Amino acid sequence: MASITHSIGAIFQPIFHLFGWMLAFLYGLIPNYAVAIALLTIIIMGALTPFTVKSTKSMMAMQKLQPEIKKLQQKYKGPENRQVLNEELMRLYREEGANPVGGCLPVLLQAPFLFILYSVIRGLTNITPAGVVQPRYIPTTSKMYHNLIASHGQINAFGMDLNLKPFSHHSSLGATIPFFVLVALAVGLQYFQMAQMNNRNKKTGQAMPSQQQMLQRFLPVFFAYFYIVIPAAVVLYMIVSTIIRIITQDLMFRAGVSNPNKEKERAIPAVGKSESSEPAKKTDAVEPKPSTIKPQQQTRSRSKRKRKAR
Repeated sequence: MASITHSIGAIFQPIFHLFGWMLAFLYGLIPNYAVAIALLTIIIMGALTPFTVKSTKSMMAMQKLQPEIKKLQQKYKGPENRQVLNEELMRLYREEGANPVGGCLPVLLQAPFLFILYSVIRGLTNITPAGVVQPRYIPTTSKMYHNLIASHGQINAFGMDLNLKPFSHHSSLGATIPFFVLVALAVGLQYFQMAQMNNRNKKTGQAMPSQQQMLQRFLPVFFAYFYIVIPAAVVLYMIVSTIIRIITQDLMFRAGVSNPNKEKERAIPAVGKSESSEPAKKTDAVEPKPSTIKPQQQTRSRSKRKRKAR
């Protein structure tokens, strides 16, 4: 097991050094650990945003297909039709460009970055067997390196050591409160993101898949435990990344990118135009007739008057 862990670590070493260099560079611009982590999170989420957009579209497509999925489930009931049902569902997903696990994509993509950032944070506070602080993964000439040595490996920001956890050894009971606040904020933001999606579904009349409902109930509980056992610096990363996802979803909803009824709404005015344009052409064709008939009637009446006068 140790050899496997060592092999995995050796593979990720260049990535650890890359992220360590980026973190040290950002800290050199603004010498605050929390701000440097937040800026690094923004860079990471900028790279992941296209995948987040694709995932959101996939979830919307799945919700749009719920009536069709229920019809297929009713048509192919029973274990003997399970294979046929799966084939029909896969065909439907392909035709509509939907992915039943598309909603999990952002979470799956976050996992490697959580592991990388967690490893880099641990490397920043690395202590040799002789008890000497020796930060890893960051340049030895960087400002962050020298400040970490001066602070004896403490990642101090806003009165908190971001290397600690809620149940780590703290100087006082009051010092633990900010760490639990970070955990509560991270979990609360995740619930808010899910509520944002649910409210949007209610407005568009889309049913939520049962898999997504289970995911919404399970994930915040899992992450609540996860946030308690990881350093506060990584929790800060999750807070900033969730805020960015909330903003991304809100912009998508406002722009109608993920609205399954958008095409229908656009089609309705188009039909109205085509229908209104046809009568307009007909009236244009009919209008000249009264103008041509009226002078003829006037001419006939004048000729009758002349005859009477004779």
